[in-house]
Amino acid sequence: MTFQPVIPTGGIVGWRFLQRSYDTQLDSYASSAVNERETQYFLEKIAKVQSAEDLVSDRRLLQVALGAFGLEDDINNRYFIQKVLSDGTNADDALSNRLSDKRYREFSAAFGLGPGDVRKTGLITNMEEIARDNVVSRFEIAVGESDERMRISLYAQHALSDLASQTGSADTKWFDLMGLPPLRSMMETALGLPSSFGGLDIDRQLEVFKDRLSSVTGSDDLAQFTDEAAVAQLTDRFLARSQIAQLQSAISPAQTALILLGG
Repeated sequence: MTFQPVIPTGGIVGWRFLQRSYDTQLDSYASSAVNERETQYFLEKIAKVQSAEDLVSDRRLLQVALGAFGLEDDINNRYFIQKVLSDGTNADDALSNRLSDKRYREFSAAFGLGPGDVRKTGLITNMEEIARDNVVSRFEIAVGESDERMRISLYAQHALSDLASQTGSADTKWFDLMGLPPLRSMMETALGLPSSFGGLDIDRQLEVFKDRLSSVTGSDDLAQFTDEAAVAQLTDRFLARSQIAQLQSAISPAQTALILLGG
């Protein structure tokens, strides 16, 4: 039987319910026979992986490895993923360093299969963390099948705080956020930016993002999201704006006029 998360309604009310029941629902999902089998298989086999080719040649291993980083859609892009892994992350021209989506760099670094890297597939603690992250990511996917906004919100609870706590300049963090599609989507919606925003020059996008965030929170520094309360406030704003947009798209101009006349 396919696991179906319980989300009784959308918006902030539904989000509050999901937050309260998250641990219970995640435990139920993780303990399903399918997930337990996949986790056990991954932990039994991953230590034998010596190269990028070894990893991509085992579809079950690759599925867990990609899933941990939200890259499950690349399961059939074997040669691309092998290149990401085999290039590693040390060289400036490594494929993962040239991609705008920074999840590929995190993915490559997690296994250490590139030139000059320390191979990490034999480090049981690291691999257990990847297996856990895969279950969390797959749970988020299951939630997203009911409500994609809830999936983005769940992802942001860990990804945004992780990004905010990274070393590096404030602008580097912004560019990293712009390279993470779920976080970018959340920030654009929460700050009321139009769908055409992504067509602007990247430096101009940075300026607008910083100006909008500063006007909302009083600071343009993403480091503020190391605070759980700041992440929670942004999430509520994202969900509220998403719900308003959904209602507006569902109501015709004629209905809007009737509502205004009746009000």
